[in-house]
Amino acid sequence: MRTLISSAFISLDGVIEAPGGEPGYRNSGWTFKDVEFVPEAFEIKGREQQESTAILMGRVSYEAFSKVWPDMEEFAHYKTMPKYIVSTTLTDKDLVSNWGETTILRSLDEVATLKETVGGPIIVHGSASLNHSLSDAGLIDRYHLLVYPLLLGAGKRLFSTTDKDAQKLKLVEYEAYANGLQKNVFDVVR
Repeated sequence: MRTLISSAFISLDGVIEAPGGEPGYRNSGWTFKDVEFVPEAFEIKGREQQESTAILMGRVSYEAFSKVWPDMEEFAHYKTMPKYIVSTTLTDKDLVSNWGETTILRSLDEVATLKETVGGPIIVHGSASLNHSLSDAGLIDRYHLLVYPLLLGAGKRLFSTTDKDAQKLKLVEYEAYANGLQKNVFDVVR
């Protein structure tokens, strides 16, 4: 069974919306303008690229990332990696041709089936709504979180507000940096 990893830049109050400067959001670009850059904190991002064997994302994140990532040298590994987009509205003609193999999944059942295939870890980037659905369905196995010492107040949050049983997490990796950034890796305990 493949491991499904949710990876996020997240504020202390749980916001993951527009960390990289996406236009049209209130706090857009908060990862770069509000906290001093510390390169060693991003080691986990390089490790994710090397260890993951597929990317899973929702439609909104796909539409944003597919315009930028295919031409970014620092994401070259992702260009050749299979991508799975969970969407009920995207069609094959909506997919970009310069970003490698891309498959549209129509349901969480299809995500569960993908997890049962042979292969390495599947990484989820962005995709707030998809993260909520995956978490509620018990499909996320691990969280890679770079927690920023910011309270943004408004914005999409990583964790679902669905009334459900508590989900226990086990801290498997942690590091704090001089700029207040924290790397937290949690396994979901089943």
